[in-house]
Amino acid sequence: MPDKDTPPRPYPLAEPGLWIERVGERSFAAGTPALFLDRDGTINVDTGYPDDPEKMVLLDNIVPAIVAANRQGIPVIIVTNQSGIARGYFGWGDFADVNGRVLDLLRARDAFVDMVLACAYHEAGEGPLAIADHPMRKPNPGMLIEAAKRLGLDLQRSLIVGDKPADMEAGRRAGLSCGWLMDGEARSESGFEVLPLRDRKDLEGLLAAVEAL
Repeated sequence: MPDKDTPPRPYPLAEPGLWIERVGERSFAAGTPALFLDRDGTINVDTGYPDDPEKMVLLDNIVPAIVAANRQGIPVIIVTNQSGIARGYFGWGDFADVNGRVLDLLRARDAFVDMVLACAYHEAGEGPLAIADHPMRKPNPGMLIEAAKRLGLDLQRSLIVGDKPADMEAGRRAGLSCGWLMDGEARSESGFEVLPLRDRKDLEGLLAAVEAL
C-alpha cells in the first residue's frame, strides 16, 4: 500500500488532506469571477482512481472553455476530490505526477490553469484523512471558498463545470449562480441553474457565458 503520510515540500499541502497549488504568475483584479472545473471526467477521461500519468487523455469539449477564460483574463481553477489518497490507493506524489501531466497536456493546447485544489479527505480513509463530510470535499463548497479568499474572487459571477451532481451542489453552496454538468440535464434549484454539457450547442452556450464575464 502506498505511503499516505504527508510528504515533504515542495508539495503544496495546506494540511494533510488538502492540496492548494498556485500555477503560473498571472495576477487578477479583486472581484474577478472564475471558471471552476472538476478534473477527472471533466478535463480528462476518468480512469477511476488516477495514479498513472501516461493514461491521462484530455476531453476535447472543455479545452475551448479554458482557452476562452484565459483570453478573457478569467482565472481557471481546478477543484477535485481525491479519495483514492485517503483509501491508500496512491499517494500525493502520484497525484502530483498525474496532475502535472494533465496541466502539460493543456499547455500543449494553449490552455492554462491558474490554481489547483484537491481534497483527499474521505470517511473510508485512514488516519488523519479519515474524515466524513469534510468542508473541503465536494459537495461542500470549501475548495471554492478557499480559492475565492486567496484570489479575491467574485463567486456569485463565477461558473463551474463538472461531471457529477456533487460539483453542481458545491457551486450552489458557494453562491455561484450557474453550472454546466457533463451529460447532465437542465434544472434549477434555489437560484442555481444547472445546464447540460453534451454537444457542440451546449459548449457554445458555455463559451458565450465565459466570454460574457
